[in-house]
Amino acid sequence: MDSNDTWRNRLYVMIFHTDTVAGRRFDKTLLLIILASLVVVILDSIDDVHQNYASFLAYIEWGFTVIFLAEYILRLYCSPKPLRYAFSFYGLVDLLAIVPGILALYYSDAQYLLIIRIIRMLRIFRVLKLGPYLKQAHYLLDALRGSKQKILVFLLCVCTLVTVFGTLMYVVEGPEHGFTSIPKGIYWAIVTLTTVGYGDIVPRTALGQVISAMVMITGYSIIAVPTGIFTAELANAMRGEQQQHDCPVCSKNHHEHSAAFCSRCGNALFKKIE
Repeated sequence: MDSNDTWRNRLYVMIFHTDTVAGRRFDKTLLLIILASLVVVILDSIDDVHQNYASFLAYIEWGFTVIFLAEYILRLYCSPKPLRYAFSFYGLVDLLAIVPGILALYYSDAQYLLIIRIIRMLRIFRVLKLGPYLKQAHYLLDALRGSKQKILVFLLCVCTLVTVFGTLMYVVEGPEHGFTSIPKGIYWAIVTLTTVGYGDIVPRTALGQVISAMVMITGYSIIAVPTGIFTAELANAMRGEQQQHDCPVCSKNHHEHSAAFCSRCGNALFKKIE
């Protein structure tokens, strides 16, 4: 085997394999560098720090950009399928971690986009072998898919309510009390219905205050609706996972909880206990 290929294979094992000593060391070092670069970006956003240490932090940031660029090139070099890596999720994230540093040459505020490097911290799941725990996320995805239509109907009702209340307040209060337009009234209705209450626009008339009280009570009444919908769907998703019975003959799954026979081949799902 060519010495060049041997060196390339060693690089591949070190960079892409987390189940080796060299791979774990590489990933842990990389995570520390990513974390340090995020700290630099955060510090640079503080005005006092930026005014006193802007040049120093810029040099440090350029050092991090060079490191990440070298790492990205090494990944392309040692990967058996460079294009597959380049267009993978991690490949695109690795590229996005470099681009803002280059854009900062032409647009200074682009450096704050470097905070996107925090996405690279997802590699910690590979390093610490937390991948199996992420499989539980499919419960949340199933619950979101199952509750999508109900939540959309709920949001449509909320939009109708805030439009009605906003228009009503525009008519009752008028521009002299800050409700200068219907969109302004809708904005007030959203802030009030969600119980945020910025206080930049408040009703002054007695009728307006009565309507305001009605909006606040309505907000408390409906604020738990989407949570209840999602929780119910999440419970159904988790219960559905527990109701999966694989047929020992045709391997079909997702049978009903009370099913005793396979709906595809008709064979018994469970063996009789003698």
